[in-house]
Amino acid sequence: MLCARSRGKDAYYLPGGKREHGESDLHTLSREIAEELGVRILPETARPAGIFEAPADGRADGVTVRMTCYTADYTGTLAAAGEIAEIAWLGHADRDRVSAVVRIIFDRLRAHLSVPK
Repeated sequence: MLCARSRGKDAYYLPGGKREHGESDLHTLSREIAEELGVRILPETARPAGIFEAPADGRADGVTVRMTCYTADYTGTLAAAGEIAEIAWLGHADRDRVSAVVRIIFDRLRAHLSVPK
């Protein structure tokens, strides 16, 4: 999964960000991905991938983050932009490098993609 690391942070997270007043999920996704990765989301390909909650990294105990996730195709060349220091393709083996909420997403994907024996 494509993950991003902000300047001054150690943990990777999923690219995206906070919704501004009046924005839809799709508008927020498109704006944030353009700002952080320099590519354009193809809106017709966007599909919901789930809603995930976990303790917020670097915040006081009891503060949680709730992420509404999507998958989508894009056009352009991926590059770290704005507040992003680095992007990387990470998987379940990289759980120790990602935020708490991304660990939950990795675990769910692994469970969903695992073939029963």
